[in-house]
Amino acid sequence: MAVKNTTQVLIDGKIITLGGYESPEYLQKVAAYLNQKISELSQSAGYNRLSVDTKHTLLALNIADDYFKAKSQVDTLEEDMEAKDRETYDMKHDLIAAEIQAGDLKKELEEKRIELEHVRGEMEELQRQLDKANKDLEDLLKGRKCTNFCCTFPIKTS
Repeated sequence: MAVKNTTQVLIDGKIITLGGYESPEYLQKVAAYLNQKISELSQSAGYNRLSVDTKHTLLALNIADDYFKAKSQVDTLEEDMEAKDRETYDMKHDLIAAEIQAGDLKKELEEKRIELEHVRGEMEELQRQLDKANKDLEDLLKGRKCTNFCCTFPIKTS
């Protein structure tokens, strides 16, 4: 269980003993805030002529005003944080989808590379066959014996 702290603070020129579960440093910070608000109000025209009750009411109104402004900022920041969380979630989802798509594209690219190598091999074989056929044709036209099964005898040219 937390230990109750007590500390003396100076508020509006009076020494007051404060107690609470917060640290003495925090209690001094609260006192400094109150002194700042009292100082701000004291600089307003006519403030010093007001009754003590009216001064306390103005102080309470100013503190409540600060509270609601700070709460509004917190609410706005929380909404912004939630929107950023949603945006982060959506971006992570998009990233995962892009990674999956990239994997699929890599696989497809590898398949196309293999297919291209196969087609190149076929082209090389067809080129060899074409080169051989051209050579055989040249030999045939020059009167040499054709090496194909259809031409087993020499052809004479005139």
